[in-house]
Amino acid sequence: MVGTPPAAWSNWAGNQRSTATLVARPRTVDEVAAAIHAAADAGRTIRTVGSGHSFTGTALTDGHRLELTELDTGVTVDTTRRLVTVPAGMALHTLNDLLGTHGLALPNLGDIDAQTVAGALATGTHGTGAKLGCLSTFVTGLALVTGTGEVLRCSADEHRDVFAAARVGLGAVGVLVEVTLRCVDAFTLRAHERPAALSAVLADLPGLVEQHDHVEFYWFPYTARVQVKTNDRVPADDQPLPRWRGWLDDEFLANTVFAGACRLGRAVPALAPGISAVSARALTERTYTGRSDRVFCTPRRVRFVEMEYGLPRAVLPAALDALRRIVDNLPFKVLFPVEVRFTAADDIWLSHGYGRDSAYLAIHQYVGMPFEPYFRAFEEVAAELGGRPHWGKLHYRDAASLAPAYPRFADFLAVRDRLDPDRRFANPYLNQVLGD
Repeated sequence: MVGTPPAAWSNWAGNQRSTATLVARPRTVDEVAAAIHAAADAGRTIRTVGSGHSFTGTALTDGHRLELTELDTGVTVDTTRRLVTVPAGMALHTLNDLLGTHGLALPNLGDIDAQTVAGALATGTHGTGAKLGCLSTFVTGLALVTGTGEVLRCSADEHRDVFAAARVGLGAVGVLVEVTLRCVDAFTLRAHERPAALSAVLADLPGLVEQHDHVEFYWFPYTARVQVKTNDRVPADDQPLPRWRGWLDDEFLANTVFAGACRLGRAVPALAPGISAVSARALTERTYTGRSDRVFCTPRRVRFVEMEYGLPRAVLPAALDALRRIVDNLPFKVLFPVEVRFTAADDIWLSHGYGRDSAYLAIHQYVGMPFEPYFRAFEEVAAELGGRPHWGKLHYRDAASLAPAYPRFADFLAVRDRLDPDRRFANPYLNQVLGD
């Protein structure tokens, strides 16, 4: 492992930047431990970065930076038991292709596959599905290097408390170096996307969520319209999306045209309601089939910042009603639709879905547009409704306000105290959300 001189880093959205004093790119687990010891000897903290798809300052450091792109712990695929063990720095799209060659797949995915496995797990990345939890619920085992340089292997049977903490660990209890994931046989999804009235969707929401394997919808601000997406398992890939239609909808309309519309709305904010109304009707109904990960994941080239809250499912209508009033009363315009997704309860201590079925409500704003008053107003509503902020999305909560939202918060802090007593992995974001 060779350390490189100071280097600037920024995340995908460009809203988080830092310069490390040294960058380490370990190739082995021993070199990860050595990098942690080197940071300690230098009196520095050390943070791991992935692909930069978090909007918070979780990866920022003015100490040492750890990049796991060259880490090689080997790959093991057990098709009989449907388990895969991979380096934690592997990108999700690489993992998806690997699984595909073995006739396997992850049970669920979010809509972006650029994250590293470690980064996706650390922040509680999730897709949508009433009977499925976040991606961290698929983890059956992991290996991490603690703040003292110790290598721990954890599972439901070994170091159970660390396993409960590290599956959504914010990088606060150790550096994930290897992960074992429970997979399923490769499957095909039938995607159905359609415009609808928001009132009709909310009136039939429980049935809609229960009747489909995966449901999400997008509300277009200043309108009463949504775009509904349902994905369901089917036996055959017999209705693939024509290449021209995929390019038209996912590349041209959803990226190229939408980017132009956002730039226009940023230059002339008064046009935003009209742009939203046109966007609500531009994507027409379509149905197609495809390999699961290729249906779940879509290209995202228009830059934005985001806040997302996990809420008890029953309060979603109230949250949306309050959000519509917030948008209407802002002193500026909103250019991005609002995304709504659903997950099942889980038992991971810092998972947003701990102990309850959740509805996720994600708000966005185009880069370069004002957003903080919008996000803070929505956060106030979400917090009052029992919401938990997504760890990888912007929020303003601190440890004092988060502790009551997570029943096992104190248990997580106890594991952190044990595994990183000198706060080798600390940074301002962790100090904010977990305390010093």
